Amino acid sequence: MIFYFVKIFQLLLMPPALMIIIMLLGLLLMRKSQRYGKILIISGMVLLLASSLPIIIKPLIISMESTPALSLKNLKTMDASAIVVLGGGSYLNAPEYEGDTVSTGTLERIRYAAYLQRQTKLPVLVTGGRVFDYIKVSEASLMKRVLQNDFHATVKWEEEQSRNTWENAQYSYKMLEQQKINKIILVTHAMHMPRSILSFEAAGFEVTPAPLAFHSKSTGFSASLLIPSAGTMYTLSHFMHETIGTLWYRLRYM
Repeated sequence: MIFYFVKIFQLLLMPPALMIIIMLLGLLLMRKSQRYGKILIISGMVLLLASSLPIIIKPLIISMESTPALSLKNLKTMDASAIVVLGGGSYLNAPEYEGDTVSTGTLERIRYAAYLQRQTKLPVLVTGGRVFDYIKVSEASLMKRVLQNDFHATVKWEEEQSRNTWENAQYSYKMLEQQKINKIILVTHAMHMPRSILSFEAAGFEVTPAPLAFHSKSTGFSASLLIPSAGTMYTLSHFMHETIGTLWYRLRYM
């Protein structure tokens, strides 16, 4: 029950839902106090605008994507014993595949994991269960299928019990501990990496991060930074998801 409550609470704190809630509260408050009602409505509008401006949101994203990309030079000198790739969602009932497959985010991760395996020859563990009960196939099972069929990579371990990043780490450690493996290359999105490192190091791993899909590659100024965009708001929602998730993990698990 707590798991579902947290998911709903996170969605309500994401843009534009949070801003809409603030403005609706302002409209309701107008009946009793026009002054405070207007303050809430204007605040919601200002936050909505700010959340879509790249020049405001970009510094936040840069701060979150602080883990540098893994270089090939460093890759050849490290002593990791396995590659662990985290699930990032499923694409359910995909009509073009006549069934479930991996989401776009998960596809990006397993593509990079396949690349790293070609470079290192290390075994791969895929981790991700069924987040909701109505999902029939685990993320790990879908990831293994795509890795083997589409990228011709091999998967040695499937972890199918986890429902979040913390559980990814805990269940993966139980599997790899049996093989006396605690040094891993961890594959996930750049913005997701800080929360992932926190979780996997807490589980007992020595982590070599392998982040991907950076939003903050360019640090220069351009006029486009002043133009509101839906893409910026979407990126901010990921930032807030990671921030809330990290705070929740520290409160609940640590």
